[in-house]
Amino acid sequence: MELHEYASLDAVGLSELIRSGEVSASEVEALARRALEQINADLNALTRPLVEPALTHRADGPLAGVPFVIKDSGPFAQHLPFTIGSRSINGAVALVDHDLMVRFRAAGLVALGQSTTPEFGLSFATESVRYGQTRNPWDLTRGVGGSSGGSAALVAAGAVPLAHANDAGGSIRIPASCCGLVGLKPSRGRTPCGPLTGEAAFGQLVEFGFTRTVRDTAHLLDAVCAPTVGDKYQAAPPAQPYATEVRTNPGRLRVALTTRAWSGVAVDPQVAEITVAAGKVLEWIGHTVTEARPELDPEEIVEAAMLVVTTSGGAVLRGAPRRPDPSSLEAVSRRVLGETEAFTALDVFAAMEAQHLVTRPVGRFFLDHDLLVTPTLAQLPAPHGSLDYDNPRHTARSWLRRIFEYGPFTAAFNVSGNPAISLPLGQSREGLPIGVQLVAAHGREDLLLRVAAQLEQAVPWKDRQPSIYAD
Repeated sequence: MELHEYASLDAVGLSELIRSGEVSASEVEALARRALEQINADLNALTRPLVEPALTHRADGPLAGVPFVIKDSGPFAQHLPFTIGSRSINGAVALVDHDLMVRFRAAGLVALGQSTTPEFGLSFATESVRYGQTRNPWDLTRGVGGSSGGSAALVAAGAVPLAHANDAGGSIRIPASCCGLVGLKPSRGRTPCGPLTGEAAFGQLVEFGFTRTVRDTAHLLDAVCAPTVGDKYQAAPPAQPYATEVRTNPGRLRVALTTRAWSGVAVDPQVAEITVAAGKVLEWIGHTVTEARPELDPEEIVEAAMLVVTTSGGAVLRGAPRRPDPSSLEAVSRRVLGETEAFTALDVFAAMEAQHLVTRPVGRFFLDHDLLVTPTLAQLPAPHGSLDYDNPRHTARSWLRRIFEYGPFTAAFNVSGNPAISLPLGQSREGLPIGVQLVAAHGREDLLLRVAAQLEQAVPWKDRQPSIYAD
């Protein structure tokens, strides 16, 4: 197999070739290592040298032999060092596997590296003082979104077909939009959230990954879905495998569409145009599309998101053997840790009530609509430095308002727990990817995947490749 052949295949295609014996898992791993090292020289998307040997995994899993990378988002894979993108964390090593990592290993995924994230994962730009800027393979002057930007860059550039990511406010969907990927944020309780994350974010943090095809998303979700016994948040099990759902007709659906952000922030005309065009494709397929959206207070979204910000700070304060040296932190991180220590039980109660004030109207909205279609981002992928995390003028709330100007459509559905997916349905005149977000009722990943498969067939994106690519 040549490098260009490897890079052209999705995870399902690679696993089928490995299973048939047409190519060996060791040959695929060697190609992946070559691609990762080549691509990283341009993109700066890895935090450390490649893992040698690869992390242990089952040789007979459903995705056995498929190369993979893990986001540097905290203690995730046993014995693997982590930093969460911060200069304040040194010498930290995960003592146990995250429950999702156990399933990645069981699926047969071959973890070869660790991808970049902004400090503590609290930005929609993957830029940190520790690791620098991760560059977009479509345009090296642009960012990759955040916080799972390193994983997104590597998948978009063909270095690996799948990568780990997580999402507490848009951190899967926003990099997917910036990099031209399929980015599913599953429902609250669909994927494991323990033992060290998930509960601490009051159910707003969800673990999953990136793919380049809808079928890969379905197969990956089949491999890892279902909560761990005892998880606080649990979604109802699917009626049939998600890999089957992508071949299932969803019927005629009631689709709501909006390009208006709840905060009132302006949406780039090219982004709005692609979103409206997606609605016209859905009408052409046979769905009923109307203009509608749940009515939400943007300040309640910000207040509810404070649960994520302060519990992220709390995890750092409780998990570290000593309080991080403030001089080693970026400016927003310093402020977040200070506000976390000042947070009271009454503040937590107010944020939890704000979460309910978002969840309830969203739930009512999906009594009358099957899907909601929105832009994923309000803007095109931002130039480097546009979101300045190391800026002392911000409080935690003002920082949330700033990043929600850039990505105003995603965080509401972390708060509500609904599944949402970003699909690469268009490109700007400059050739930059534009994602469109689809949202469904809680637990309805099946519906999202059915419609995503229809859109992938109607508006195919498989042959689009960025200028930096593994072939």
